[in-house]
Formats: sequence, C-alpha cells, structure tokens
Amino acid sequence: MFGGARTWVIIIRRYWLMNSGTVKWFNAEKGFGFISDDNGGDDVFVHFSAIQTDGYKTLSEGQKVTYDTEQDTRDSSKIRAVNVCPV
Repeated sequence: MFGGARTWVIIIRRYWLMNSGTVKWFNAEKGFGFISDDNGGDDVFVHFSAIQTDGYKTLSEGQKVTYDTEQDTRDSSKIRAVNVCPV
C-alpha cells in the first residue's frame, strides 16, 4: 500500500494535475526546445535542467511528456516547463 498523504499528493499531482504534451523539437547541443501542449495551448519552452531523468537529459521530437509550468524569470509574459517527465 502507498505510504501516507504525501505519497497520494505526489500521485494525484503527477497523473491529474500536470500538463501533458508532445516534444515539438529539442536541440540536445544547446539544451533546449519546445513542447506542444495536448490541450492546444501555446508551445512551452523547456530547458534540459527541467527534465526529470537520470543521466544525460534530453528529449526526442514526438516524445510524450508530462510537465508543470512556471513564469519565466527572464520574461514574466512567458512560461516555461518544469518537472518534465518523459511518459
């Protein structure tokens, strides 16, 4: 059985509250790219440091991902993907 309320919050957040999308393109040499939101929203910027995997952090065109968003620290009119998890 799952352990405690914190575990349930993580499970609910991962599967019901996170955005989902498809990698539009990702430049592994430069370490960034864009995700197309499955709900038809604007494309979302993604930096390699936001990818939640072990080892080399990269994404492939057409790959399905889940992610959260936050306001871009350089331009408050834009958002960026964080907590990006390949599906």
